[in-house]
Amino acid sequence: MILIKNFTKNKLNQKYLNKIAEKTLKITKFKKPAEISLVITGEKRIRSLNKKYRKINKITDVLSFGFADGLHNSAETMEPTNKIIYLGEIFICYSQAVKQAKQKKHSLKKEMSILLIHGILHLLGYDHQGNYEDSEMKILEEGVLDAL
Repeated sequence: MILIKNFTKNKLNQKYLNKIAEKTLKITKFKKPAEISLVITGEKRIRSLNKKYRKINKITDVLSFGFADGLHNSAETMEPTNKIIYLGEIFICYSQAVKQAKQKKHSLKKEMSILLIHGILHLLGYDHQGNYEDSEMKILEEGVLDAL
């Protein structure tokens, strides 16, 4: 389940965002009930977070703050206290998603999907050090998009 806080005036399809989360967890074989916080924000907040936590003073598209590092390696052995595992929080910059959708010549819906999938994969412990285009993350993202 996704808990959504939208700090923009843009409308979101919460049902579709939940579907993306469910499909991502299914494809990564994460079988336990999970909860994710999703924050849709503007440039000022995402830049501030990026500067504070990554020491990069610029706007970014998505930031993930995981509750447990490397979760995809140990998810089956975790013992949640309330049977729902809180994976963490994802911040998506709406205006950056709009810009990227135009640059990539695809829909905003697709770009928001990519960013959410990417954020969830980070929460699960996946990373893309080195060449992102050849990474396991990129392959998983494409698999989820194809399954939607």
